[in-house]
Amino acid sequence: MKDEKLLAILRLQATKNIGDITAKKLISACGSPEQVFKEPLSNLLKIQGINNYVLQHIFDKKNYKKAEAELLFLNHSNYNYHYFFDDDYPYNLKHCFDAPILIFTDGNICLNTKRIISIVGTRTITNYGRNFCNKIIKELAPYQPIIVSGFAYGVDICAHKAAIDNKLQNIAVLAHGLEKIYPKAHKKYIQEINSNGGFITDFWHEENPVRENFLKRNRIVAGISKATIVIESGKKGGALVTADIANSYNRDVFAVPGRANDEYSKGCNNLIKNNSAHILTSTEDLVTMLNWDVCEKRIKQTSLFVNLNKQEQQILDYLSKEGKKHFDVIARYCNIPVYQLSSILLEMELNGVIKPLPGKCFEV
Repeated sequence: MKDEKLLAILRLQATKNIGDITAKKLISACGSPEQVFKEPLSNLLKIQGINNYVLQHIFDKKNYKKAEAELLFLNHSNYNYHYFFDDDYPYNLKHCFDAPILIFTDGNICLNTKRIISIVGTRTITNYGRNFCNKIIKELAPYQPIIVSGFAYGVDICAHKAAIDNKLQNIAVLAHGLEKIYPKAHKKYIQEINSNGGFITDFWHEENPVRENFLKRNRIVAGISKATIVIESGKKGGALVTADIANSYNRDVFAVPGRANDEYSKGCNNLIKNNSAHILTSTEDLVTMLNWDVCEKRIKQTSLFVNLNKQEQQILDYLSKEGKKHFDVIARYCNIPVYQLSSILLEMELNGVIKPLPGKCFEV
């Protein structure tokens, strides 16, 4: 990304009264982030939903200087950044109306799978919650899901440690910049998480972990995954906020039930009672609800009736997990030259293994 474009995005992030929804509206109307700052104020005010209150700080020179400083840092760091309108932006998150316009990442994150689940809950985890969290992640390991949580005390770090133990990709969503660590006691897990996963945030590198940031980051935890699991929660808490956000995104929410008088099961029990979450008592509940078992059966059944070579089986496995994919994406992911892929896909089509779709796409 060119510096001019990134600088304009950062300026929008820095501008008071302009959140992610408004920033995307301005960019869409003007055609690019840079053009937002080239348009006369009178033109910007013609955009639906934009008024003087929203734009009163947009040309503030202080924001420009802050954005310049952050740009300089990014250009001299090893961190990555992902712009909402680019192809490498997390697919699930892109479908959330209030998704961040720009996110920053560290580590070896690969979101090229549909099996992404978020695990949240109380910071005061009990033995019951800890045992359930460890058990379900261990039993999910054969399905190779990505485990997402918030790197906090309690359920969060329990989920991260279980993902590490089971060699699953592990993503921590932070409520502060990548140059900060909170809580400091979890610093010892950074290297292991970065080696197979990493960290995501929409806060600038020196942003501190203030209270409101934790609520704001919950939209990434809920939006980046296909489902959210609440292991334990009191009657109130951030995990319930995350569950509400996930429901607003039409994502599946699961809650682990507990005894009626257990303090840290009250939130989960209420979610289930109010039909805001599916009851989760076993790994099979999750696998069945998310149709992972159907996917596994389909792969096995297809392999039984058709003799596939190594490349064909690789393509089948990929499409079975990911669904419809473009020709170029299949070639890139499966590492098959384009000139070979055409004949392989044709053979698989003739054998009834896959079917072509409009726009050079294919599915099982």
